[in-house]
Amino acid sequence: MKTAVLLPSSAPFAADQIDALNGVIGAASAEQRAWLSGFLAGLQAANDSRAAAPPAAPPAKRVPLTILFGTESGNAEALANQARKAASKLGFAPKVQDMADFTPAQAAGVENLLIVAATWGEGDPPQRAQDFYESLMANGAPRFEKTRYAVLALGDRAYAQFCEIGRRIDERLAALGGARIADRIECDVDYETPAQGWIDQTLQRLGAEAGAAGDTSVIHVDFVRSGSEAEADQPTRARPFAAEIIEHVRLSGSRSTSDTYHVGVSLEGSGITYEPGDALGVVPRNDPALVDAILDTAGQGGDAALRETLTQRLDITTLTAPQAETFARLTGTEVPPADWLAGRQVIDLLERAPGKLSTEQLTALLRPLTPRYYSIASSRKAVGEEAHLLVGAVRYRSHDRDRSGVASVDITERSRAGGHLHVFLRPNPHFRLPAEPDRKVIMVGPGTGLAPFRGFLQEREATGAQGANWLLFGHRNYTHDFLYQLEIQDWVKSGLLSRLDVAFSRDQPEKRYVQHALWDARRDLYAWLKDGASLYVCGDANAMARDVHAALLRVLADQGNQDEDAAKAELDAIRRDGRYLRDVY
Repeated sequence: MKTAVLLPSSAPFAADQIDALNGVIGAASAEQRAWLSGFLAGLQAANDSRAAAPPAAPPAKRVPLTILFGTESGNAEALANQARKAASKLGFAPKVQDMADFTPAQAAGVENLLIVAATWGEGDPPQRAQDFYESLMANGAPRFEKTRYAVLALGDRAYAQFCEIGRRIDERLAALGGARIADRIECDVDYETPAQGWIDQTLQRLGAEAGAAGDTSVIHVDFVRSGSEAEADQPTRARPFAAEIIEHVRLSGSRSTSDTYHVGVSLEGSGITYEPGDALGVVPRNDPALVDAILDTAGQGGDAALRETLTQRLDITTLTAPQAETFARLTGTEVPPADWLAGRQVIDLLERAPGKLSTEQLTALLRPLTPRYYSIASSRKAVGEEAHLLVGAVRYRSHDRDRSGVASVDITERSRAGGHLHVFLRPNPHFRLPAEPDRKVIMVGPGTGLAPFRGFLQEREATGAQGANWLLFGHRNYTHDFLYQLEIQDWVKSGLLSRLDVAFSRDQPEKRYVQHALWDARRDLYAWLKDGASLYVCGDANAMARDVHAALLRVLADQGNQDEDAAKAELDAIRRDGRYLRDVY
């Protein structure tokens, strides 16, 4: 008997689907047909119910947050990026901004503002934050009535104006009508833990006020990677790389009054990839003789574990006012006057009350031993997996005691080829060669300030850059202190160095420095700048950099036939154009 057709040919199925369904339904029992009918009805009801249900609530709106940083060494930028990641997880839509690329007018339009501000030197703003800071402090600064804000200040208690820039910004924003949503935190060199705690608490408070809420149904994936985050497995300040010293050569002559070394280290296996202009962080060791003197004076001689801690982990030289106050309280002595601290170190403080501190009190009194940073004096294109450093030993006498630089003497005196330095990279993206290979370059680098420019010249040579290169170098004596003399003279002969001007301060009755060389070359200097040259300065911030800056203003005023204000405006314009770059310390 022929099976009856159960589905008409007009059913909304393809012919082969109709045949398949007819095969299933035609062979099914009454019970099976009833179950299938109920299943299909229930499925349709469920779909109808789902379609008729009200739409799900949209996810909570992510609250905009601007994180603004002003940095000199890169620490403020790193904290800003940490804050960005933490804010993303709490329901914010964070954006990180460099003060160099932001104005107070833009900041005043921000509803939620987190500021991480470093203080540089004796109470100055970081160089790249200078325009923002001056505009904020000016009489015509905008009002901030619509802005909720908080300030994280970075500084160093070894300086009198500790966290001064962060404090001034905080107070200025309040005076301009901003709503402070958290008390300012002022962080010393051991900033990591307190800064992270403050960031977490401040974001929670700001989130509560602004209505931000973390969405636990969303996985926050961090696709933004700054220069400091780009390689998670790279050596860090906390996990430095033990780089073998492969070159350790004294460059100063035997009769030199300075002591400068070329130090080459192998980076093979480190993962460190640097660019000319970057710096290498070195984690130093303290002077063993000073460690023993500290232990003996504190009455803790013979404690091997404490000796290791003082050698590797704690700062036994820098003396701050809070340390002096703490020591006076612990020992029952008088707090020394502020002017007593100048030129003195921890050993001088301990000698005021010898043998009065326990091990715990001594270690709590001391600050963490911080890395020292050295501009890399090489290009990877020229030296491969090596990095070269130019290190001048710091030695001086103060208050009838010989003193020495912690890292510089550790590297030059106590280190040898075959030994190791513990290093990590500190990128310096704002001190780079121009992107245009034909742009002229002027480099002012007296003393060890020559370091990055050796890297610049190696890079320009390796890449065949056609732009002219002008080096101004200075030191004490031509005969004894002309660092990398043969290399530099070879570059002059080859034409890589289009011009070399030197200033050796002790070779004539009147001292002559690089600022004098700039003035003497003022006509050509002005012509190069007018032709679009990039100008770089590296070295001492306290005297040299200020004197060079003053000389540049004088040159612009003289050659441009303009007054001081116009010369300052012109130099500011060159700086904003990214053609006046400084790496000073």
